[in-house]
Amino acid sequence: QVQLVESGGGFLQAGGSLSLSCAASGRAFTFSRSVMGWFRQAPGKEREFVAAITWTGDTTYYADSVKGRFTISRDNAKMTVYLLMNSLKPEDTAVYYCAADVGQPRIRLSEYEYEYWGQGTQVTVSS
Repeated sequence: QVQLVESGGGFLQAGGSLSLSCAASGRAFTFSRSVMGWFRQAPGKEREFVAAITWTGDTTYYADSVKGRFTISRDNAKMTVYLLMNSLKPEDTAVYYCAADVGQPRIRLSEYEYEYWGQGTQVTVSS
């Protein structure tokens, strides 16, 4: 059974920084052959793509809304993906999910391409 567990969410003021982690586990799960992504869902809105990283971490892709402020990275030995969020804004308030797109190397932006999901972690940014 594959599990993705996010951590690091919290409440903070605008302009602050927060680092999210997503730890993967599961015997059948090949983390090093999975594109890993972060998505978020704000109240009353659809879930949206935030960032993704390829197998080896050599390529990343960001939504325009977070480009230059967020950084995605991964540690395949620890089976963990990270999202460093700087200069946070109230509009970044959402539940953040990590997700795994297994067995193919390209970054894809649609949530429907990702097979495994974490339970989410809440990030709240006050103005």
